[in-house]
Amino acid sequence: MLRLIVIVAAISIGCRMLLGKWPWDYLRAGSPRRQAVSRARRLLGVADNADRAEIIAAHKRLVAVVHPDRGGTAGQVHEANAARDLLLDQLPPHGLDQS
Repeated sequence: MLRLIVIVAAISIGCRMLLGKWPWDYLRAGSPRRQAVSRARRLLGVADNADRAEIIAAHKRLVAVVHPDRGGTAGQVHEANAARDLLLDQLPPHGLDQS
């Protein structure tokens, strides 16, 4: 029994070291919406607590890089626009920001 515990611990630590996540993180599937929001944040490079201005500024920087006139594709611009729209939808209404 002790041998099994040691093997499981070694596999778990190896997974964490090689893949960056614990094995049970792969078993925990997040909601598709949450995964989409996380992917949008990574794409735009904004933090979880980014406000409207930060999201828009990050979107402008990304579009300047991936625009078709700069060697990007229309698909990349559409993906950046979708990420911006998704993150802006997550924010509270514009007039209700609490300071």
